[in-house]
Amino acid sequence: MREFLVEITTDIPPGTGQAEVDRRRAAEAVRAKELAATGHLARLWRPVGESRSIGVWRADDEHELHEKVLGTLPLRPWMTLTVTALESHPNDPGRTGAAP
Repeated sequence: MREFLVEITTDIPPGTGQAEVDRRRAAEAVRAKELAATGHLARLWRPVGESRSIGVWRADDEHELHEKVLGTLPLRPWMTLTVTALESHPNDPGRTGAAP
């Protein structure tokens, strides 16, 4: 699978009830665990003091990433995404395997 750096900003629409927000957030946590278990979600961070997330996600290609991975997140309708495809750097100290 290829790796992608994904920046996610979630904006809850005005007038959305707290029960709906809580329901989607709980479902989001469950889905994130499922995606991690299948190798699609590798790492996820939240910058200090911000409400956005930055993560390393994996998929066969960008289409699969959007349709079958990020598109399955319960909060996706409220998300703005910035996706950057990644490739191994020759000087990466964590690099394993043969050259890309």
